[in-house]
Amino acid sequence: MIYLSGKYADHSAIGSLRTYNGWSRINIPGLWAADNGCFNQPEKYSDTGYLRWLSRLNRKDCLFAVAPDVVGDAVATRERAYPMLPRIRKLGFKAAYVCQDGETPDQILWDELDAIFIGGSTEWKLSQAAADIAKTAKQKNKWVHMGRVNSYKRMRLAAAIGCDSVDGTFIAFAPDKNKSELLGWLRDLQREPLLSFVQ
Repeated sequence: MIYLSGKYADHSAIGSLRTYNGWSRINIPGLWAADNGCFNQPEKYSDTGYLRWLSRLNRKDCLFAVAPDVVGDAVATRERAYPMLPRIRKLGFKAAYVCQDGETPDQILWDELDAIFIGGSTEWKLSQAAADIAKTAKQKNKWVHMGRVNSYKRMRLAAAIGCDSVDGTFIAFAPDKNKSELLGWLRDLQREPLLSFVQ
């Protein structure tokens, strides 16, 4: 499991989530992913601006770049994301598609993407529907990521359904204390057997 943070942690076990319109440092060491910023600042997003921003970033060690989405709406996300996935790939990034409330594995155009981002409402993110998508993604050798993971319980669930990475704001607050706690979570995940949530 890889944890991605919007706050640079300077630790090999914690990567960076660099967000369009929200990340001032262009290139820093370590694993990272590029987020579109549609969750926190949807009014500031544009396809042209996002692609221009991506073009300035070093592709080295990038896990994926997230196509634009509409929070909580799978239909609107499909309309917005699918035209952008090939444009993201053309820039040399692995393209991630955000799954929102209402998404199902059979509706996803798997050949169009490289990674799945489990987004949506908290209820949907923790649902069997999200677990089914993660299971299908792993069967198709796609990277699986879950957003907004800020507790050990949530991290364990993400790992149990097959997520390769998660992100959250946990270390943005009281970073010294919380970074140490987060590293403990990651160590515990490596030591403890997981019961699969996928049916």
